[in-house]
Amino acid sequence: MNNIVSEYQSLSNRVVAIPESRELDVFTGLLERRGAIVLRCPLIAIKDVPDPQAVLKWIEQFNAGSCDDLILLTGEGLRRLISCIDHHQPQLKAPFVERLNIVRKITRGPKPARALRELGLKSDIAAEVPTTQGVIDTLRSIDLSGHTVGVQLYGGVANPALIDYLHRAGATTTIVSPYIYADAIDDEQVRSLLLRMSKGEVHIIAFTSMAQVERIFSVGTPELLATAFAKVQVAAVGPVVRDALLKHGIQINCMPEDSFFMKPLTTAMIETFGHADQ
Repeated sequence: MNNIVSEYQSLSNRVVAIPESRELDVFTGLLERRGAIVLRCPLIAIKDVPDPQAVLKWIEQFNAGSCDDLILLTGEGLRRLISCIDHHQPQLKAPFVERLNIVRKITRGPKPARALRELGLKSDIAAEVPTTQGVIDTLRSIDLSGHTVGVQLYGGVANPALIDYLHRAGATTTIVSPYIYADAIDDEQVRSLLLRMSKGEVHIIAFTSMAQVERIFSVGTPELLATAFAKVQVAAVGPVVRDALLKHGIQINCMPEDSFFMKPLTTAMIETFGHADQ
């Protein structure tokens, strides 16, 4: 019994900043049950594209057989495609799912694979490493010459490395971007978070998306960022987030080994930063 109590309180008195927004309550609950003091600071909001017509046109073309293969980079992207259909043209859903069943589905990581399972489908090819480079490396053994490959982007963010690779491999691409990132809090609140970090008031910051990393570095001055990150331990949900931090010169202290979700991230944080109750 004591071991169970200790496990669930092993982050007690740790102040953990979480920039997550979409599953903020879920992540907060996981950490608070382990005794953490959670500082909610959602940096990014995920929203539907303002004008859904381009997305609907892509779906209509997809249903008509425009793609041989479909690369799903995020689970959110597939769910937003389904949501767009449900809100605007529900009659497109059945043929969309039917066509999804036919095309070869290539997933970047476990989240798009999970979104496919929600539709009763499964990934045909999963990248061994859930990054853009991991997708490219996985595709190297596949002949894509003459194929039309659908690419679901995330957050309206271009992915030139993947698109350029597909074109060099002889494929034609058709791109859909069903959601965008927007600021969830104003810049002054982001600076306030950085100031708290620089004063040592935050023990850990746990990033769950690349967009969160880019937002915080777009707001803070180099001096403030350097001071803030010198005073805090950094956790990353997976390789994409880790690499985004590394590009800004930030070494992470904690990341799950092979399952890149919030629960494994919480477990990794307990193992790295936790302590037994006294």
